[in-house]
Amino acid sequence: MADYGTDALSERRALARRRAYEAPLETLNPAWASAFRDDAHWPYFERLRAEDPVHYTPDSNYGAFWSITKYHDIMAVDTNHQVFSSALGIGLPPKDSVLPADAMLEMDRNRAHSFIDMDPPGHDIQRKTVSPAVAPARLAQMAPQIRERAGVILDSLPIGEPFDWVDLVSKELTTMTLATLFDFPFEERRKLTHWSDTMTTAPGFGPVATYAERRATLAECRDYFVQLWNERVNAEPRGDLISMLAHGRETRDCSMDEYFSNVTLLIIGGNDTTRNTISGSVFALNRYPDQYDRLRADPSLVPSMVSETIRWQTPLAHMARTAVQDFEFKGKRIREGDRVVMWYVSGNRDEEAIENPDAYIIDRPRPRQHLSFGYGIHRCVGNRLAELQLTIIWEEIMKRFPEIRLLEEPRRSYSIFIKGYEEMNVVIPARR
Repeated sequence: MADYGTDALSERRALARRRAYEAPLETLNPAWASAFRDDAHWPYFERLRAEDPVHYTPDSNYGAFWSITKYHDIMAVDTNHQVFSSALGIGLPPKDSVLPADAMLEMDRNRAHSFIDMDPPGHDIQRKTVSPAVAPARLAQMAPQIRERAGVILDSLPIGEPFDWVDLVSKELTTMTLATLFDFPFEERRKLTHWSDTMTTAPGFGPVATYAERRATLAECRDYFVQLWNERVNAEPRGDLISMLAHGRETRDCSMDEYFSNVTLLIIGGNDTTRNTISGSVFALNRYPDQYDRLRADPSLVPSMVSETIRWQTPLAHMARTAVQDFEFKGKRIREGDRVVMWYVSGNRDEEAIENPDAYIIDRPRPRQHLSFGYGIHRCVGNRLAELQLTIIWEEIMKRFPEIRLLEEPRRSYSIFIKGYEEMNVVIPARR
């Protein structure tokens, strides 16, 4: 792939590398949304893995936090929910000086009640309520519909004309699937995309400009899903996620705050991982044309390529926990109340756990060896659905198009949480 970076982008990446290695280690901060947007975050994690894999940042736009950057250390934290709790949120929220206090309280209230923000046994009980929606039997039922929709999307793409792959393909397929899981009105499915982007992107860098607009948009989302709850709770139980929550023994009496928190989790989880990996696969195959040649020569490598892309892309950069007691970890004293960030994006590039981790190799011997879905009890409940959508879309792509050609550097998300793409201009030169 040609170098699509502009001079300005190259300069920003060079500056990020200098900052990563010139900053005093004791104050090093890897949580820069601008660095993730520029794909310039890698040097921070390279240095931390090599020099201080359990690292304390005393101050940042997100407050003080610990960074866990090595593969096996992340696994150790992710499985120790007795010490590292999810109950105070799984992300790094901005400090009050950056985010208005009322918005901060709103976010904390919503986070505190979804099952990803719970520890056992509450987590396990609520997770079991929605897991049948993505069970193997249900996925087998959904696969023909996903394949049909993928074909319709791909057959509608222009040939020989530039277009935005993120909008016409990545968003469209994942939003269709998410609408099916919710039994959401299909003609209004792009509301789900809008709401998801509003939840995960800071105002001014996504679909809304201000925190007031953000609150109004999320209120609209909440009202819509409360209406869906009222419809489903008064109807016979069905197989969609809203009906499962409305009729589930452990969730039917939950508050609307708790219900909406689970809805927001499912919207984000059902959207971002798959959507950004679909886009990431196009970027990776263009960046590594030898791997694209290998895939064209042997399309049976699609499932392995999908898993390698999920690792290489790492669509969710981190998850966070809060220490509920003082704890000695790798020679460091983590205090009760400290925020501890598991940087999946770094663990997936740990050379001590994964051979040649920076390279994109679609026929790795163990392609599912990655942390992109998390690890332990909080492992992504929809991971197999994500793999299914990705596998199907690429099987259908390989039947139709000899090449999807990237035209320029994609525009990435301004976020330290969602590692994704906002726009990716491509051209398909010809059909098969």
